Amino acid sequence: MLCGAFAATFGAAQDVDPKAEDYPPVLKVIEQQGLTILGEMQVPGGLRAFAAKAGAQPLALYLTPDGEHVVVGTLVDGSGQDMAEAQLKEMVEAPIKEEGWKKLERSTWVQDGEQNAPRIVYVFTDPNCPYCNQFWTAARPWVETGKVQLRHVMVGVIRQDSPAKAAAILEATSPQDALAENELNYQNGGISPLETVAPDMAAKLEANAALMTELGFAGTPAIVFRKVDGSIGNVAGLPQGAALEMILGPK
Repeated sequence: MLCGAFAATFGAAQDVDPKAEDYPPVLKVIEQQGLTILGEMQVPGGLRAFAAKAGAQPLALYLTPDGEHVVVGTLVDGSGQDMAEAQLKEMVEAPIKEEGWKKLERSTWVQDGEQNAPRIVYVFTDPNCPYCNQFWTAARPWVETGKVQLRHVMVGVIRQDSPAKAAAILEATSPQDALAENELNYQNGGISPLETVAPDMAAKLEANAALMTELGFAGTPAIVFRKVDGSIGNVAGLPQGAALEMILGPK
């Protein structure tokens, strides 16, 4: 269960492909239009193929022999088998890397839980997202016992007043209390939105939304956490049952 974005904000690629400087100019133009080029794939037929994303939507791009045109679509053989499906899936679903975690640390977020909690979990949160509200509620046993600190990376992407509500939370004297006010009163409309959002706050919210897209998420809640082995895991949508303990740890 995922709240879809009301407005998409495209971000840059997670990592710069070492061969990116060799990409044909037409691909650079495509990147300027909002697509993220993930890297080159190997396909038969003499074509150059590239994996890309438009937001969280995976795309296969095929360069024509003249190097000046790109075809977006599916390359199949005589039996109808997609020649790039496996490679595209692998590249699009590549795990979030340490640099992504560092970008989350530098993003604009609300601390929800004790400063010294042993487990940190990032969650992209829209004040108008019902599934974010459900996750906030489900996480209370872990947060209130000091086991988990949630860091809500605030975005305003679902409704027209989402940015103004997110700004009201972030600019409050106690953002954590303001977030709790929004979540506890969600059924009654949540926190009151600001009348105007300052340009610097709007830029921070846009940067958060761009990071959400860059990390491969299309909506909220989008959750990033450390697994038991220290690697970085992620879940798109509302986790339930065993997935909660995977993210938050044992109660």
